[in-house]
Amino acid sequence: TERLVARIAGALTAVSENPSQSYRITILNSPAINAFALPGGYLYVTRGLLALANDASEVAAVLSHEMGHVTANHGIERQKREEAEVIASRVVAEVLSSDIAGKQALARGKLRLAAFSRQQELQADVIGVRMLGEAGYDPYAAARFLDSMAAYSRFMSVDPEADQSLDFLSSHPNSAQRIELARTHARAFGQEGSVGDKGRDYYLDGIDGLLYGDSPEEGYVRGQTFLHGGLGIRFDVPPDFHIDNKVEAVMATGPNDIAVRFDGVADNQNQSLTNYISSGWVTGLDPSTIQPITINGMEAATARASADRWDFDVTVIRNNSQIFRFLTAVPKGSDALEPTANVLRASFRRMTPAEAASLKPLRIRVVTVRPGENISTLAARMMGTDRKLDLFKLINALPTGAAVSPGDRVKIIAE
Repeated sequence: TERLVARIAGALTAVSENPSQSYRITILNSPAINAFALPGGYLYVTRGLLALANDASEVAAVLSHEMGHVTANHGIERQKREEAEVIASRVVAEVLSSDIAGKQALARGKLRLAAFSRQQELQADVIGVRMLGEAGYDPYAAARFLDSMAAYSRFMSVDPEADQSLDFLSSHPNSAQRIELARTHARAFGQEGSVGDKGRDYYLDGIDGLLYGDSPEEGYVRGQTFLHGGLGIRFDVPPDFHIDNKVEAVMATGPNDIAVRFDGVADNQNQSLTNYISSGWVTGLDPSTIQPITINGMEAATARASADRWDFDVTVIRNNSQIFRFLTAVPKGSDALEPTANVLRASFRRMTPAEAASLKPLRIRVVTVRPGENISTLAARMMGTDRKLDLFKLINALPTGAAVSPGDRVKIIAE
């Protein structure tokens, strides 16, 4: 993947207004869809963005847009040059360490650094489309990929809990006007479909096997189950719940405003779990409800709490030198608290070494359509989503009513 992105960047650098400007490109290990430039020629693109793109010209469109910011000195207007080195090295350290605190710092710092004004965005679009055309890529790829990102944004917004904080579109204003402008500038090179190389085949070869979604360090969501091979634990949520593996904790939401939060803390003191529950981190705790229990062979404790309009079940479990914590919240007076907390407790267990070893991350798999296959049968092979058809169409940029033919190459998400 690094070679693929370096190849695309090299072709663009050759036609940039400042060919002596060198670029350092880092692929960020994040499922978010984003790309940004920092002063000094530092370019960042996420693996999530690479997974959404369907050909080299679309990635070239993103990179040339970010190079446009560098060429036009947009970053320098906001950030002095000597600070740039520090920021760039910090971003790399924070992201590549995959450290939770680093990711949160990145989420906060990135938008502050990389948000350009609307006028600067449009200016970078113009420079980017010109570079695309001159480098021999399809100049219409910019408009095409803006369309894909808008579709992705709509797909995510069906789930209001989805974290948009790292999304390209939150730092890059997107509009019909911007897409139309990109098309207008592309027309200078010729009619759509008749100019430039999309680079689809070598692009698909390059991203075949690319990690998709959660990375192993953060654990996996598979339907109603959360599994973490590194920690060696797993648990289930009730059938109609949705799990969201966030940076700081695993969150699950269910019908009627029920919410679950799961996280872990280091347990160096080996204190009693009943003492730990009452040590001040739970608001509105009812001390009379604290009781020690055992969960699948592990020492544990539970308690009840209430605050504002909510009732809580607090369950803590010790496994080796960690305390895992479940916080289940239901609206006051709801009879769902005990049943929900019981599903979590009953299903929380250590994984066997064989189970942990068999856990595989999801990846982009490029497949060739065989005779008799269609969009529905291909979408049925998708893993890691309950909206298989929608996501299949989205990652392959297939409009409504589109069909596939034998011999076509498409992306699916599978182990």
